[in-house]
Amino acid sequence: MTDAETATTATNLGFGVDVGGSGIKGGIVDLDSGELVGERFKVLTPQPSTPEAVAGGVAEVVDHFDWTGPIGITLPGVVTDGIMRTAANIDKGWIGTDVYDLFGAHLGGRDLSVLNDADAAGVAEDRYGAAADIAGVVMLLTLGTGIGSAILINGTLVPNTELGHMIVDGKEAEHRASSKVKEDKGWTYEKWAEKVSEVLIAYEVLFWPKIFVIGGGISRKAHKWVPYLTNSTPVVPATLQNTAGIVGAAMAVTTGLRP
Repeated sequence: MTDAETATTATNLGFGVDVGGSGIKGGIVDLDSGELVGERFKVLTPQPSTPEAVAGGVAEVVDHFDWTGPIGITLPGVVTDGIMRTAANIDKGWIGTDVYDLFGAHLGGRDLSVLNDADAAGVAEDRYGAAADIAGVVMLLTLGTGIGSAILINGTLVPNTELGHMIVDGKEAEHRASSKVKEDKGWTYEKWAEKVSEVLIAYEVLFWPKIFVIGGGISRKAHKWVPYLTNSTPVVPATLQNTAGIVGAAMAVTTGLRP
């Protein structure tokens, strides 16, 4: 049975595409459960990852599923008023690009929502994942090459927070506590947790979140470093893992979220 045939058994469906530095991943989402319908499909991010080349990759992912409805798309950068303002791990030619004109030309002018990748993951984790049913302020942080961030207040996104660039004790947070820093410096989990704690404490005193949800590959090893943290707010690993961006993108276009 194809993914399109499988999708006919569910009624509240959406479609999301998650654009990353190495891969473009997409799939059909059951918006009642937050689960993918069938398998996700992935193509390699073109190199160089120019806007036109990436848009072509997104169209390839969409065509794989014969999807004809609205599409949510994540990008690794800040998107405001439909314009890409920054470009993290993607070609700098994206800066200044009108993302709705770009993707509209490649996807037949259908309804679209384009948002930051960490924001999409945060929306998904808040609705279906580790922060489901938690009222108040929720913060998702992705600890990878840098630190991505998303803040939600009772389910409402505050977009494009980019807290990885916040200065903590004289240095950008992501240069102090990303998982890349841990790898580059050869730190133990205990040593790295000291740096992560410093960053989390800095966020706590400004935002007073109810919970930190940690994404990124290192979240799968949370049991090795979370016990060493010294901040006050509970810290939990993300549960949707590599589907969070796809799910959040599908949610965004379904709810009309366009930062």
